[in-house]
Amino acid sequence: RDRKHLAQDGMLVVFITLSAEDGSVMSPPDIITRGFIYVKEAEDLINQLKNVVMDTLYDCSLQRITDWTTLKGAVKNDLSSFLYKKTKRNPMILPVINEV
Repeated sequence: RDRKHLAQDGMLVVFITLSAEDGSVMSPPDIITRGFIYVKEAEDLINQLKNVVMDTLYDCSLQRITDWTTLKGAVKNDLSSFLYKKTKRNPMILPVINEV
């Protein structure tokens, strides 16, 4: 089932770097796609995705959410709904959080 999903819709990996001291975002998220969109032709969409991730992380910080599982779930849900509205596709979304 996962292979079929990847073949049809592709995948999107979001790398998020957070501060170990206070949980703040250290740098803009890095987004890597495979089988979903060609990045060089869709820079505007990638920038919009980065903004969605930053907005989600900001909302979580306002609610004092620091649990990685909750953060990943929020990023995944927001990106999934945004991507479906824009592209009518549901790629597999893998948020990865690094603490520095």
